[in-house]
Amino acid sequence: MTTPDGGADARQPRFTPDFLTELFRNPLDPGYADAAARRQRGEGPTGVRRQVTKGVSSLTLVALGFLLVVAYQQTMADEPARTQARDTLVDQVQSRREETAQLQARAERLRAEVAGLREQQLGGAAVAKLRGLEAQTGFAPVKGSGARITVGDGPTPIDPVTGERKNEARVRDTDLQLAVNALWAAGAEAVAINGQRLTATSAIRQAGEAILVDLRPVTTPYQVVAVGPGSLADDFRDGAAGKFFRALNSKYGMSYDVTDVHGVTLDAATQPNLRQATPSASAPSAAGSPSKGGR
Repeated sequence: MTTPDGGADARQPRFTPDFLTELFRNPLDPGYADAAARRQRGEGPTGVRRQVTKGVSSLTLVALGFLLVVAYQQTMADEPARTQARDTLVDQVQSRREETAQLQARAERLRAEVAGLREQQLGGAAVAKLRGLEAQTGFAPVKGSGARITVGDGPTPIDPVTGERKNEARVRDTDLQLAVNALWAAGAEAVAINGQRLTATSAIRQAGEAILVDLRPVTTPYQVVAVGPGSLADDFRDGAAGKFFRALNSKYGMSYDVTDVHGVTLDAATQPNLRQATPSASAPSAAGSPSKGGR
């Protein structure tokens, strides 16, 4: 409707968008839009919190770096003392080892001197019998033919998950005990492990990862040499012990070998300390009266 002057009627109704049209046109509330703008500019509570968090993280990193520097300096300051203590212990061990070797050599010389004096006092038959007994007990050198059994550690795999070393392929004291007992059973007259002569009182024991023969360490490969009958190697190879070591070789990769030996010499074992002695009733003392024994 128009007025006579051609203008629009002021009472004509005008179109206004409804609520749904306005909602789709401006879906974000003005308050949220202002908060998002302040967050982008680093203003407001969220921006302040972010700056505080960054500051705390920086202080934490600085403190950790300071502690690492202090720990490194302390470690470096203590290193000379630890190195000196280690060197001192190494020198002491080396000195004691040399002293032990000297005492052992002196004991061997005195033992040879005693043996010479004993042979001078005894007759030929008595000396021969004594030497036979010493050879049987391991306190005299023995030369002859026999067998050599060589066993050694296999590869040591590492668990890929835990990083732990597996020791299934390591030779144990019970393995050497089995080999020695099998040789005795096959008729061996004398046995030695890596040069250590065995006697009736010898012990083969495990100490951590090391094997001790009469308290002396032996290392892989282990050579068990025995003097005995000519069939000693074949009897060991075909016996239960040989089958056992072949199984270890095929399953764990442990080295194993049996060979014949000829003209091999086994040194005498170390003389034990005499703790108590009782003479035979038929053996009179030098003074003609029985001895009371000694320690």
